[in-house]
Amino acid sequence: MLVVGGAGFVGSNLVHTLLSQEPAEIIVVDNLLSSERSNLPADSRIHFVPGSITDDQILGNLPEDLDYCFHLACFHGNQSSIADPLADHENNTLTSLKLFNRLKEIRGLRKVVYAAAGCAVAEKTHETARATLEDAPVSLFHDSPYSISKLIGEMYGNYFWQRHGLPFVKARFQNVYGPREILGAGRWRGTVHTVWRNVVPTFIWKSLEGEALPLENGGKTSRDFIFVDDLVRGLLACAERGEPGEAYNLASGVETSIGDLAGMINQLTGNPTPPDLRPARDWDRSGKRFGSVEKAREKLGFTAGVSVREGLQRTVAWTRDNRDLIRGTIRKHDENMQKMAKEAAPKG
Repeated sequence: MLVVGGAGFVGSNLVHTLLSQEPAEIIVVDNLLSSERSNLPADSRIHFVPGSITDDQILGNLPEDLDYCFHLACFHGNQSSIADPLADHENNTLTSLKLFNRLKEIRGLRKVVYAAAGCAVAEKTHETARATLEDAPVSLFHDSPYSISKLIGEMYGNYFWQRHGLPFVKARFQNVYGPREILGAGRWRGTVHTVWRNVVPTFIWKSLEGEALPLENGGKTSRDFIFVDDLVRGLLACAERGEPGEAYNLASGVETSIGDLAGMINQLTGNPTPPDLRPARDWDRSGKRFGSVEKAREKLGFTAGVSVREGLQRTVAWTRDNRDLIRGTIRKHDENMQKMAKEAAPKG
């Protein structure tokens, strides 16, 4: 098995689960740009390759008897991609193109599962959200390079499936959260969002520190939150039962407002500090969304089983147990963030 981006949040959780299925070998390729080697267990069946999957030598060294590939590598996050579109292209678009071009040569490959982005196909609305279907129309206007590059990955995969028979399956992630999402993991990427990444780990950390949780657009926006253990089960279902060329939402099907999310987290941590209400982010038109679960249930036999409250409880517990680790990764970037704050401060 090959897991590209296997030291990251989702990838490492997947690797831990794959090990329980007695694989002969798991090849993990990760350049550690937004991940930590410590996420992976010490196990002789893991062959860790430090570097980018765009590296021709790494691609050339992939075994010809590869059975499964999970392509999870990406340039983490919308706002980081806005800050550096070229880095997003290097780590999202080129990774997909070069990987698929190499995998087409491996004839015995059973399945290639690609981490697609549910946000890239969701309707842009601040009104009542409708469940996003897998065959929803795709706009040519997008809020971030990240959204664009994730769609390009789908398109390249579709091309290699049609032209070369690559057994390519699209797993459309909703908002994943859970243990092993380390704030500040990896290297500095030129923006504070190197540290403050997805909303759940950011809110949990700030809540544990007694800080006010920032609620853009007054917390009225909504997302579909899926616990990482459920998502990993969905990835395995895509590998086992997904039809090449098809897309499947890995979603809870439950719409949760960011305001309600903040309230649950503050309750679980005992944080008494009221939230910090802010205006909407100027780049983000995706106000409310959640994913349809019918196709994945019918075709894959997959449904999410962990409620948001239970998932948050487990994630809060993991964060408490790993506060020293997280504090250390945040500290790595403090100097860069202070420099950015100083440069952004009014002169005079």
